[in-house]
Parts: sequence; structure tokens; C-alpha cells
Amino acid sequence: AGVTVEKVSGFLELPIGQVECIDVPGLYSLLPVSEDERVAAAVIRGEGPGVAKPDLLVCVIDATNLERNLYFYSQLADTGLPLLVALTMTDRLQGVGRELDIEALSAELHCEVVPLVGHRDRGIEQLRDAIDRNLKSPFVAARDHPWSPNDVASRYSWASHVQSVVIRQSIPLDGKRTRTDRIDAFLTNRVFGLLFFVGVMYAVFQSIYTLAQPVMDLISNGFNSLGDFVSPKLAAVPWLQSLVADGLIRGVGGVLVFLPQILILFFFIAVLEGTGYLARAAFLMDRLLGWCGLNGRAFIPLLSSFACAIPGIMAARVMPDAKSRLATIMVAPLMSCSARLPVYLLLISSFIQPRYGPFWAGFALFAMHFLGLFVAIPVVWVLNRRVIKGKRLPFLLELPPYQWPKWRDVWIAMYLRGKIFVKTAGTVIVAMSMVIWALSYFPRLTPAQAHEVRSKYTALHRDASATEVSRQVDQAELGHSVLGRFGKAIEPAFIPAGFDWRITTSILAAFPARETVVPSLGIIFSLGKDVDEKDVTLKSALRSATWPDGRPLFTAWTAVGMMVFFALCAQCFSTLATVRRETNSWKWPVIMFTYMTALAYVAAVFVHLLGTWF
Repeated sequence: AGVTVEKVSGFLELPIGQVECIDVPGLYSLLPVSEDERVAAAVIRGEGPGVAKPDLLVCVIDATNLERNLYFYSQLADTGLPLLVALTMTDRLQGVGRELDIEALSAELHCEVVPLVGHRDRGIEQLRDAIDRNLKSPFVAARDHPWSPNDVASRYSWASHVQSVVIRQSIPLDGKRTRTDRIDAFLTNRVFGLLFFVGVMYAVFQSIYTLAQPVMDLISNGFNSLGDFVSPKLAAVPWLQSLVADGLIRGVGGVLVFLPQILILFFFIAVLEGTGYLARAAFLMDRLLGWCGLNGRAFIPLLSSFACAIPGIMAARVMPDAKSRLATIMVAPLMSCSARLPVYLLLISSFIQPRYGPFWAGFALFAMHFLGLFVAIPVVWVLNRRVIKGKRLPFLLELPPYQWPKWRDVWIAMYLRGKIFVKTAGTVIVAMSMVIWALSYFPRLTPAQAHEVRSKYTALHRDASATEVSRQVDQAELGHSVLGRFGKAIEPAFIPAGFDWRITTSILAAFPARETVVPSLGIIFSLGKDVDEKDVTLKSALRSATWPDGRPLFTAWTAVGMMVFFALCAQCFSTLATVRRETNSWKWPVIMFTYMTALAYVAAVFVHLLGTWF
């Protein structure tokens, strides 16, 4: 329960023909208390528009938790639908010296039982054959069940009886705790467990920053070489040359360069989930989230939001009541999604790592990812007491046994997330890069205006090189464009945060989707073409940018303020649309956008004032 939040389906080829397999969210009872459980119960009963009654239910039962799972089985049997049991974790049952009589269990349940070990692919073919047999000849258990339909106690009494009949202890227990219990004594400790959790998260983000650098350099050099190859061939048409080299190649390359970090992030997430540790992290977070009105179940959607806020908002369906679900939705976008990662890495590598070293660079990346989580706690506290008026609910969670992750699942998770990221780079980012390029390129200065800019600059800087003069013309061209004029118009509002019209323009250009931030910065700042090859990079352009009085535009504090703004701001139309769909109202997306934007602005101003004071 808590992993899948909506029904998903696929097709299975069997001797009987092609059948549709529908996987519903996990649940322990047909009496739902959360949105994901309501979805599951409706599909099982064949209720709702466009939902057909199933021809066969495959009930997945954990052999190590037989009694609790049989309670749910008894409810499924009451539906009168054909049933088949897939019995998992049989290897773990044997590992603790217990044996389960499959034939006896099948007799007690009045249906076929197929044992399997999913993560080792044992029993999968037997399950396919059993599905085929039961579709050809459906078998429905007798109606005279040994429990009372409206009596919970009688169901558990029957489940306890079945367990005592089919499971026996083959090896005497010596009173020793299991390996999982011994590990949990440390990892779920209220002090050491929390310290370990923080350490793991820090190691993850430090690794993201350091391990991927060689691959990033290869990708960056590849796109730079591509730009150098294409640009001269289009020199006869300046606007087309700029469109392809600065808009298309720089736009896509500026995002794909961060693919290695995103793959590493999802590698660690998949490994931690596969080992069973993430459930313990939810348990630890229950203590942190409890005082503000949430419980540990909120950790699952919040964790999902570190990848993308959209699945995180949808995962809030696991929350047991409407108010706690709404509170979780309202803070899920505060988690630092993977779309923010390129902004962090660009600014950290440009202004923090060169001056303070890799340790503080890794710490900054870690801090940016956890900033949203720490801000979310007081935000939920305010929402629960002033707006939603929710209350904390009990937290129950099944802790799976520790095990080695299934590496195929890890690679699949990395592949799917990487595919989504690349697909986004190939569609939304390319389209937005073209729009941003056009707005920043047109209208152009007239020859007379360009000459005036050159004359004024050379009059003030008589020893200026041709490259420096050309850079000033490029800056004037950008300021003359539609995007530049708009940025200058609202620049006064962002001056308190230390942002000029160029930074402000990149912020505005990123509101449709955060993925366009780096391409926007690339188009806006990478204007000059210096003879020094280092200056053709975006990092060099950012470091060399200045205010009109010659002061550096970016300092380490400016970089931190900009990262904080992006960490807290609601810059994603897709996220707001998902909130509208999940809440069935535009009220909550508007409130979310307003409070997150105001929070981001105030935080950025505070960082700038702090930097000025220091």
C-alpha cells in the first residue's frame, strides 16, 4: 500500500488470447479510507463509468503476513468473483524455519494457490498458466463462508485458524531477533536513525554533484563542438545562425548536460526503495511531520515530489482523509524536483565550488534539496490551523524486510525517468527555447543605434578591445528586444533581491516550466564570443556579467538567493493544472501559486540583505 496511487494496466498474451491485466493500488480492506483505496475498491467491484467487472481477481498474499492478508481475501470472496491467489515471500517464510502447506491452503481458501518469489522470477510462468486455466474455467468459492459478513472478529478468527492449519514451525525458534529486527533497532532509533537518514541523504546529493562531472564535461564539450561546427555554415543568415546555435543547440545542450545527475539521483532512490529503507524513512519522518498535523504517510508523496511534483501530488491520495490530503498537496511542490537540479548545479559550479571547494558545493546542493522540506513543515502548521483546520491522524505502516534491491528494477527506474527527462528536453524545452530566443532577438537595433552604442562605449573605454565593444552591442540588442524591455519594466520589483533585468527575465521565462531556466540563462547571458575559449561557456558569461557601474552582477550570495527563489517558487503550469484536477477547484492552485511566489520573493530578499550585511 502507498506505492501505486491509481490503476495501471497492460496486456498479457495467453493461450486463451490477449487479456488486460489491471493493477490497482494496494489495500488491506474493501472498506476504503483514502482516495487510492477508493480507486482500488471501485475497480475490484467493477463500479464507475467505463469500468467493467473483472473476469478474475488475482489476490497477491504475503506468506509472512498470512493472517492479515486473509482478512482481505475474505472480503474478496464475498464479491462472488472468481479468485486466484499468488502467494509471495515464500522464500522468507522458509528463511525463518517455517513451512507452508500449499495444498492445505488451497483447500481452506477453495481456490488455486500459486507460490512464487517475484524478485527472483520464480513461479511467474506457473502463475501465467494458472491465470489461463482460471479464465477458461472460472471457479467461484462456495457462498457458505465460515465467517459473518458484518463481523470483523469472525473474519480474523477464521484467518487465524487457517494460518495455524497451513503453517508449521520446522526449526525451533531460539528467541533470537531476526536480522531485520537487529538492523531496525539502529535505523529506526529516534536519535541514531535520524542521524543516519540525514547522512544517507547528504551522501546521495554529494555523489550527485561529484560522480557525474566527467560525463557532464563530455556532453558539454559535445554540444559546444556541434555549435562550433554548425555556426560558420549559417554565417550568411545571422538570425538563422543565432536561432540554431544560441537557441536550439544551446537550449537543448544546456539541459541534457544534467542528465547524468538525474540518473544518479534516481539510481539512489530506486536502491533505497528496493532495500526497504524508504519505509523506515517514512517512519522517522512521522516524528518530524507529526507536530504540524501530518503523519508519516505524507513522506511517500513528498518523496515522490523530489522527482516531480505531479506524481507527488497524485500520490497524496494515500492520505487517510481529505484535509490531510489537501495539506500534503499544498506543500508537495516545495520539494526540490529534478527540474530545479540544473539551476542548482549551474550556480553552485559557477560561484560556490570555485571559491569554497567541493565540500561546500555538495553541502549547498544538499541544503537546497532540504530547504523545501523544512519550509513545508511550518507551512502545513499554518494551513492546518488557519485554512484547512485538519488534525493529525494515526500512522500505520508495514515495514518490509531488508533485502538486496532488484537491479533490473533499479535500471528500469533510471531508464524511465531519464526517458521522461529527455522527452521533455526534446519537446517543451526546445519549443520554449525557440520562443525565448525570438523574444530576446527581435526587434534588432538599427545600424545607427548600434553605431551609437559603439561610439559611447569607446568614448568611455578608449582601450576597449573589439570583443568588449561587440559584447556591449550584444547587451544593447538584448535590452532592445521584447524580452529585455519587459524585464527592464519589472526590474525595480526584483532589485531588493539583487536581481537585475536579465536575471528577472530568466525567472519570468521559466514560469511555464522550470526546465527552461538554464536555456533561458544561456540565451540571455551567453552573448559575447571571446577569443578565450573559456568565455564561450555559460558559466563564464555569468561570472563576467556586471551591473552598469561595473560591479559583478553575481556573487555567491546572489547565486544562493536565486537558488532559494527557484527552490520555493511555483514555476510549473503542469503542476498547477494537476492540483486543479486533484482538488476539482481553481481556488487551491491560485492559493498555491500566490503563497509560494510570495515566499520565494521574501526569502530571496532576505538572502540579499543577509549577504549585504556580511
